[in-house]
Amino acid sequence: MIDIITSAQNHKIKNVLKLQEKSAERRKQNLIVFEGSRELGLALNAGFKIRTLFVCLDVWGQKRVEGVNQRDIFYISKEVFDKIAYREGSDGLIIVAEPQYLTLQTLKLPENPFLIILEAVEKPGNLGAILRTADAAKVDAVIVCDPKTDIYNPNAIRSSVGCVFTTQVVASTSDEVLEWLKAKGITSYAAALTATELYHNTDMTKPCSIIMGTEATGLTDKWLNNADKQIKIPMRGQIDSLNVSTCTAILAFEAMRQRGF
Repeated sequence: MIDIITSAQNHKIKNVLKLQEKSAERRKQNLIVFEGSRELGLALNAGFKIRTLFVCLDVWGQKRVEGVNQRDIFYISKEVFDKIAYREGSDGLIIVAEPQYLTLQTLKLPENPFLIILEAVEKPGNLGAILRTADAAKVDAVIVCDPKTDIYNPNAIRSSVGCVFTTQVVASTSDEVLEWLKAKGITSYAAALTATELYHNTDMTKPCSIIMGTEATGLTDKWLNNADKQIKIPMRGQIDSLNVSTCTAILAFEAMRQRGF
């Protein structure tokens, strides 16, 4: 007979909620929370260590879960699942895993890398959407400078549809990244409305990075003054900016086009 957790007051369930709600708790326990079989598969393929898998049989059914030790699997009722699931259409799996925190020094880059660098990204949804772009374009890494959101925020993982597990992601400071780029000989292109050079006239075939700011204020003077060049996407309508994730996709796929995909 399978033991099923039926109370939201169970200490394991209460801890899942704490991990979902507080980045400080995720850091303290060195744990992250995410949902779904697709995300689980991507995390396992990337070598993430699964600590606990919660399975709601009423939603998941009787299918076998591969790649997770049986002793780490706990079964929960539909009521408990509804309490801790945070997305619509979830398939009955909630996972607690150990994160992987890469550094600039541990990044594995090819000879001719292309990077996305985000300054002070604050919306988990934007971060997740950009990670989807990074996966689709096969960007070599995403570097988040002075982040205002946790890269393993459950909403970032959700909106990335698991691409946080398929792309190298690093959190660092702008000063450290600027110094690292120069040491590596990686050209930095700052996306700015004040730029005069259009993105499609920019050589992105060499080792390079695109630097994206926040939607509210764009890039700070630190990046505008220290990047190798400023570039822009021409705006033909009455609104002078696109969503940052859309802009990132335009620039990233222009780089891929120039590199022959």
